[in-house]
Parts: sequence; C-alpha cells; structure tokens
Amino acid sequence: MEVKFGIDALLPPEMAVRAEDVGVGKANLRAFPTFSLAVLAGAFIALGAVFSTTSIMGTASLPLGVTKIIAGLTFSLGLILVVIGGAELFTGNNLIVMAWASQKVSSGRLLRNWIIVYAGNFVGAVLTALIIFLGEIHTIGNGSNGLTALTIANSKVALGFMPALVRGIFCNVLVCLAVWLCTSARSDADKVFLIIPPITAFVACSFEHSVANMYFIPQALFIRFWASPNFWDAIGHAPVDFPNLTVQNFFLANLLPVTIGNIIGGAVMVGLVYWSIYLWQGRIHINLKG
Repeated sequence: MEVKFGIDALLPPEMAVRAEDVGVGKANLRAFPTFSLAVLAGAFIALGAVFSTTSIMGTASLPLGVTKIIAGLTFSLGLILVVIGGAELFTGNNLIVMAWASQKVSSGRLLRNWIIVYAGNFVGAVLTALIIFLGEIHTIGNGSNGLTALTIANSKVALGFMPALVRGIFCNVLVCLAVWLCTSARSDADKVFLIIPPITAFVACSFEHSVANMYFIPQALFIRFWASPNFWDAIGHAPVDFPNLTVQNFFLANLLPVTIGNIIGGAVMVGLVYWSIYLWQGRIHINLKG
C-alpha cells in the first residue's frame, strides 16, 4: 500500500507500512554506521539516565509516585535524542521483526542488527557512565547524586530472575509503543509529545530497560569501587552497604533477564501483534476510515 503525502497523522495501517520500511532500512545499513549510531544511542539513553538521577536526588520528602513521575519525565530525554537526533537503539529495533515477518528481512540480517546495536549501546552507555564518574557528578549535593545512583542500581540487581524478566517485558512494550506512535508523526514536535507519556510510564512503574541499565548499574559500580573516602563519609555509608552491586549480578541477575524480557515485549507483544493485524496475508487493505 502506498502511503500518500499529507499533513494529518498517519493511521495505524499506514504506520505499519512505514515501520516495515524503516525496519528494512535498518537491517540493511552497513555495520560501521550501525555500530556508530548504536554507540550514540547508548550515550543518549545514558544522558537521560543522568538527568533522571539528578532530578530526583534529595526528593525523599516527596510522595514516591511524584518522585517516579519526575524521574520518568526527565528520562524521556534519552529516547527523544535517539528518535529526533537519529540513533540505533536495541529496544526500539525490536520492531524490525515486522519487516522480518513479511520476509523482507532475513533472520541473519535481523540478528546481525540486534547484535551490533546491542554491543554499540553497551559501549556508549558504559563509556558515558565512566565519563560521568570521572566528572564526579556523583558528588553533587554533598553526595546525594551518588547515593541516588547507588540506591537505584542496588535495587535493580537485587531483583529475582522472573521479576526482572516481567519488568523487562512491560518496559519494552511501552518503549516500542512510543516508537510505534512516532511512525504516525508528521513533525518532530509530534514525536516529542508522543514519546514522553509511555517513557514516563515505564520509569514510574519501575519497569526495566536493558540499555538504561547499561548506564545505571556500571555507574553505581564505578562509585562503589572507585569513589573516594570523602564521598562515603559525606553520604554516611560504606561500599559494604551495597552488597548486591557486583559485575556478576549486573550481567546475570539483571541484564540477562531484562534483555530477554525486552525482546518478548518489543518484538512479540508489539511488533508481531501489529504485523499480524495490518500486514499479515495482505491485511493492509483494511479500510483506513475504519
């Protein structure tokens, strides 16, 4: 189906065609640009995480729900930078399954994209975490920023496998719905407006995003192992107060189940569901007027 030019937002059947075309383009992009754009996406999501952490430090007196909404609103910066600035994000790229299901992208191309992008996101997020640590952002507010980072990461690695998996599923349902909604947009302003509510929701609900955790947990690990004694004196804690923060827990207790959950939520529960409705067996002929 040809998508016609217009000023109105695209309707869902047209959105499905656009999402499929975008998936083909992403899957066929050369390896180096894909990796480079993925590094940028990891850094962009990390910047959203930095903003989020900083925005909620010292908010203990506020109701928890209000604090979480603030964290979500500020974290939205990450996906806004990815979508508007142009970058390759693993969680959003789960929607390439729409092109794969239509046999416009091979399984090899799909997996190639996911692997390269995941690796690039990891590099971008961890490098940003290291640079932020070297900038001593964790010392802001007499160490309040660092304590917030430690608390967030410690709670993430303390999750059991099933809770982390389920939170990963629902996180990427919302992330991919944000990306899906953006396929209807006619302007960057539309995209920003469409991104904020789903991203705020996933953060407020304590869902788990694999790429965000590539920043949150390494940042806390850097603080735990490398922060100066003055920092620990300022916050009234010691590294032993955060026993769950280990490299092993980062990969096995959090990143593994959350990544699996993200794939289920994004690829299956959003991508394949919309593909089955609008693209499977030529169903794109659905009347656009309802």
